[in-house]
Amino acid sequence: MVMVMQQALDRRQVFPEPSLPDAAALIAEGRAMASTVSVGRSAFLETFGEVSEIAYKRRCTAEGRVMMHAQIGFRDLGKSQRAYAEIWEALDKAGYRVDRYGICLDWSMGYPRARRNSMPRGTGLIMDEVDDWIALTSMAPVAPHFGDFVIGTPAAFENTIAALRCGCTSVGNLGQYFAFRQPHWDDDLFTTAESLKAIALTAAQPIEIIVHSSLDDGFASMFTDLSCSLGAILLEQHIVDDLCGGHASYSFGNTYAQPFTRLAFQRAAQKITRTPGTMVYGATTMYGPHQAANYAALATYLRLDIYGEKTRPAGHAVNPTPVTEAQRIPDINEIIDVHMFANRLVELDAPLHGIYSDEEIDPIAEKIVAGGRQFRDNVLNGFAQAGIDIENPFEMLLAIRRIGSKRLEEYFGPGRPTQGRLRGRTPVVRSHSIEQLEADGEGMVRRMPSADRETIAGAGLCGCVASTDVHEYGKIVLETVLRELKVQIVDGGISTDPNDLAEQAKARRADFIALSSYNGVALQFVADLVREMKSRDLDVPIFVGGKLNRIPDGSNTSLPVDVGSEISETGAIVCSSVDTMLNKLASIAASRSS
Repeated sequence: MVMVMQQALDRRQVFPEPSLPDAAALIAEGRAMASTVSVGRSAFLETFGEVSEIAYKRRCTAEGRVMMHAQIGFRDLGKSQRAYAEIWEALDKAGYRVDRYGICLDWSMGYPRARRNSMPRGTGLIMDEVDDWIALTSMAPVAPHFGDFVIGTPAAFENTIAALRCGCTSVGNLGQYFAFRQPHWDDDLFTTAESLKAIALTAAQPIEIIVHSSLDDGFASMFTDLSCSLGAILLEQHIVDDLCGGHASYSFGNTYAQPFTRLAFQRAAQKITRTPGTMVYGATTMYGPHQAANYAALATYLRLDIYGEKTRPAGHAVNPTPVTEAQRIPDINEIIDVHMFANRLVELDAPLHGIYSDEEIDPIAEKIVAGGRQFRDNVLNGFAQAGIDIENPFEMLLAIRRIGSKRLEEYFGPGRPTQGRLRGRTPVVRSHSIEQLEADGEGMVRRMPSADRETIAGAGLCGCVASTDVHEYGKIVLETVLRELKVQIVDGGISTDPNDLAEQAKARRADFIALSSYNGVALQFVADLVREMKSRDLDVPIFVGGKLNRIPDGSNTSLPVDVGSEISETGAIVCSSVDTMLNKLASIAASRSS
């Protein structure tokens, strides 16, 4: 039964357009392309004699072998090709294997090729020709996984074609469709259409192709209830498998840092999925500035993930993430080192399985499964009541994207309605990541001098808070801090555009702008924002923090460098921590009250 909603969901609010594209025609177009686009025979498929990565995963699972996943994708294509070969060769020489590579495409790859050169770039790999894709995946017998900026973006169809032709049989990232927005691109009907065509193309292949979704990236990452996160998997299965005839799969892990619930979620998802998982991503939210301490986090999550795949395998590859990732993109030798560490850990873990017990984990997993199924059913029933066609994959995709994770959980979450709780519900099984972010923000405020807290809280300040890219966690921390300090918050959005942000800040008479940035675009974004503010005679402080780096033009390393000093030259206030912003706000508040 659908939980009581705070307000009725109405189709006309979700779909104000007089008509939507024909889903059946889009699926037919995607399937028709399968007559000319097929999966190339990559070095991986040839070496291991498999038709797809799904078949390979099933074989490894049957053999009890723990698979390994590595992330590569330097800006320079030549360096990415070297990494593809060198990591494999070093591990093979030591008697180990890396089974799959997640190829980190630049976010500009999400734009159609004809528009790409005029759009902002991040720090990832850019490939202009299909031959570039083929050259990369031919470097070593490792399964290519194009997980980001393919399905879910305006370039979904053309990028999926390139991925298939180079021998990739695991294409993503459907999760990004629901939660990401390409800057300067507002046509979500086009993005939905291209993504649906791409899914249909994979479904029409004569072999099984994984349609991958990262729960860390999609609408699932913003839920406070892990049951809703599991329900997201079930909803994606409904769209991809039931409505399109494809093969939905998923990854998780980056934001699943609490050991008990991390393993319980693996157990729960293993019970309800049909296709082998892609990978369990490293719990990098456990990493901090001290590399030696990060090794403890690395060993902790790897032991859990190895144990999970050894005892009740879901088909995931384990992802050992270099301990340097909290500061910068890891280099080739660091990826090799962490995989040596992980493979040796697999060997050393074998005699420890006998001392583990699932008596405390299994009941949690069962609660997640029951709550996840309830969430799926609530969403489908609620959509149907609102007039949304739950048998139409285009409407399902677009409705989830437009409604968003927060409202979905508020409307349809399986947790008990509870006044005062985030999303208005008590989670069935609490998600650690969102609550930890809020706890971090609240802790920052508690550590402030009481005089500064009172001064800011009494000043009636208004702040416009936004993210320059798709990463929202820094924004959540900022909003928590400001909410605790009684600062009025204007939601500037994620992946916002500088002109829109400047216009919103001026319209709402914001006293300052607070920016979180991660993806190597901060310098250009701030420069554009300053220009847009000047054109509107808007003169308020800009606070910016996060990973303030970029890859210099002509770089021969593909590694980003810090650009904090260059950002400061634009007049923005670079914040190495939130404390920097709070100190400035205290001064602004004091001058206002004097």
